[in-house]
Amino acid sequence: MTNYRSRVTAVLLALIVALGALLGGASTVTAQPLAAAPAECGDTSGFEQVPLGDLPPEATDTYELIEAGGPYPYPQDGTTFQNREGLLPDCETGYYAEYTVETPGSDDRGARRIVTGDGGEYFYTADHYESFVLIQI
Repeated sequence: MTNYRSRVTAVLLALIVALGALLGGASTVTAQPLAAAPAECGDTSGFEQVPLGDLPPEATDTYELIEAGGPYPYPQDGTTFQNREGLLPDCETGYYAEYTVETPGSDDRGARRIVTGDGGEYFYTADHYESFVLIQI
């Protein structure tokens, strides 16, 4: 009986030591890189520049509607873009406006947008504000 207790105690002790090693290793703190601060308002130097003609043809259609002042196909077009994602330069609320870029075959507005800035900037997103390129007009 004593031999059995010794074995059980040894196994339990080994499990506790192994568990402690696992948990101890998992608690290691690793440094996370800091997210880059948004650029100052008007600073577009960090953006990939893409000619309008290299974007889907519907982006050119939307650009032409913006330049003409409408009419726009969706009531949300021309409304303030809040830049909640913080990916565009940090400007005051109301600086940016968003416009739908039609997506053929989509039952809704789709993910594509042009976002304009009061300084004449045009940004394009194909993935609903997850990334932007600066449009060369």
